[in-house]
Amino acid sequence: MTRVSRRVLLAVGALALAAALAWTYQTGRLPGFPAKDQGPVAGRSGGGRGEGTVTVTAAKARLDDVPVTIDAVGTVQALNTVTIRTQVDGRLMRLAFTEGQDVRKGDILAEIDPALYQAQYDQAVAKKAQDEANLANARVDLARYERLLVGAYASKQQHATQKASVAQLEALVRADKAAIDNAKTTLDYATIRSPIDGRAGIRLVDVGNILHPSDQTGIVVITQLKPIYVVFTLPQQALPAVQKAEGKAKVSALGPDNATPIEIGELTVIDNQIDQQTGTVRLKATFANPNLALWPGQFVNVRLMLDTMKNVLVAPSQAVQRGPNGAFVYVLGPDNIAKMRPVTTGRQDETIAVVASGLEPGEVVITSGFSRLSDGAKARVMDPPETANAEKSGGAEDERSAPSDGAPRVRGDRTKRGDRTKR
Repeated sequence: MTRVSRRVLLAVGALALAAALAWTYQTGRLPGFPAKDQGPVAGRSGGGRGEGTVTVTAAKARLDDVPVTIDAVGTVQALNTVTIRTQVDGRLMRLAFTEGQDVRKGDILAEIDPALYQAQYDQAVAKKAQDEANLANARVDLARYERLLVGAYASKQQHATQKASVAQLEALVRADKAAIDNAKTTLDYATIRSPIDGRAGIRLVDVGNILHPSDQTGIVVITQLKPIYVVFTLPQQALPAVQKAEGKAKVSALGPDNATPIEIGELTVIDNQIDQQTGTVRLKATFANPNLALWPGQFVNVRLMLDTMKNVLVAPSQAVQRGPNGAFVYVLGPDNIAKMRPVTTGRQDETIAVVASGLEPGEVVITSGFSRLSDGAKARVMDPPETANAEKSGGAEDERSAPSDGAPRVRGDRTKRGDRTKR
């Protein structure tokens, strides 16, 4: 046998061996490998043709009240912020507060050396006493001239001169009184008090420094934390819906999970103009903030509730799929056969979707396992629909909305399938 013939025989033998191995694998006769018609992979292709069962999860469509909300990012602002400064020159004698302390309106915060201003006040009081004595003497002389004028013992000119002197001294006494008030006010400025209720920040100056009214740094900053504001912006397209809900709209400040409300407040202000550069309008919500959960300068996600859709049909968002012909769902029949059904959806978020048509209350829709599912496929439900439905309804209210694109939504208006992830 030649070398060429031997190579031909070896090649033919190798092809025959490969064909035999392929046949045994396809029929399941190869040891250690399952047959192709056995096991869970049977439903991967042609699952609706009786070749296998697809494991899925399901939930029931139900009637529910759905809140219409808009989500935004806001900034917390103090109701009032005051930088405490001195109104007189002098040396800082004492700081009467502790950093971070809650203070009430009228509480003493600091004291300036009052010696100079006390002396000015005493001087003004003494000057008034002196002028009052001169006025009393002038009034006695005026009375004397009046009696002499009756008996023609004094001239009318002397009487008029004395009368003018009395008026002059009366005006001088009134000026002294004003000088006393001014000196007293200046003396009071040496004791610095809080103008509002709030919380003191970190002190900006130390005891012993010479303070001037022109100083820019001040002594301390007082911020009012109860109540507190949250300022946020919305697209101008949402303005009509917001105006319609003004006066009754509730605003929720959300926690770190972007779902749990930490404070509930009210929409109090809609700005009087739209920002032409961004096409947005500023809004302000007021929160009681009893537990100080909101802090000035903090960024928070806010959810503005505009309305509530009453008694509408909802299904889990995971159940709504998108195809070339639009949205559809897989409805699970009593014989566990999945049927593809087109639906019309309304508002939708990460948790629930409002179904306008195509479903009836109580029908079971499939929520997972779509990669192996087809119309007419045999399905096996992993979780009972009642359990799945309860879990979805329990979490619907706490899910955060998708970002607003300008129109009111039911906690968002998602249209891309990539956003429909199971929470």
